[in-house]
Amino acid sequence: MIGAATPVQPSTAASKWQQIRLGAKNVLPASVAVMPLGLALGVLLVRSGLPWWSAPLLAGLVLAGSLEFLLIGLLAAVAPLSHIALTSLLVNFRHVFYAISFPLHRVRGKGAKIYSMFALTDEAYALTLQAERNNYSSTRILAIQGLLHASWTTSVLAGALLGSLIPESIKGLEFAVTALFAVLAIEAFKAYRSIPLSGLALISAVVASWIAPQSMMVVAMAMFLAGLAVAYLLRRRTGAGDGEPAAAPLQEEGSNAR
Repeated sequence: MIGAATPVQPSTAASKWQQIRLGAKNVLPASVAVMPLGLALGVLLVRSGLPWWSAPLLAGLVLAGSLEFLLIGLLAAVAPLSHIALTSLLVNFRHVFYAISFPLHRVRGKGAKIYSMFALTDEAYALTLQAERNNYSSTRILAIQGLLHASWTTSVLAGALLGSLIPESIKGLEFAVTALFAVLAIEAFKAYRSIPLSGLALISAVVASWIAPQSMMVVAMAMFLAGLAVAYLLRRRTGAGDGEPAAAPLQEEGSNAR
């Protein structure tokens, strides 16, 4: 007796390649947007007197754009390690807030988790905010971070090698990353449809830029986090009083649910 044909399941390797392709599709706009900054960093590095081969080391091992620009000046001036460490802490302190909602639990494997924590940049965080809602796999998240890492390192190396051929300033390129995050913010709003949440983020940014322009990012994220915490406690208390589970903080009715 001939049984029914068993459907052929895709191989694990084929499934991983599919997830990598999906991650590449996610990360392509961001990779293009960071290229001008990477080229500028490479040019600045060689014009500051550092050897070209330090470009991939700086980009690959530090992987923090704004900090890398500061490090070039610190390295050229032979600044003490304590000064470099304090600068790194202050500049990258915003990553503490990123870690609260970054989907690290979706990344499988100890080594993969360590790399994912290392490669947690602004762009990687923004591109993986939807990971939980859209059920991103571990491979897809790592592909997003790895491809961002590779594109940044490659663009910095290209800037160091082709520094003499790249003009000192090209109008408009500096707006590429700003435009990228504006688009990501719009996409996040379209996904969550939360006007209170967007309003809280806008108010936090405006107030922080007014009271602490030199530390706007850290202050704005601290205010935003405090606002989310207050909203969560209020919703939880309301839910407890009604005998119903509390809803997500600042999530409007009618928004997309998981």
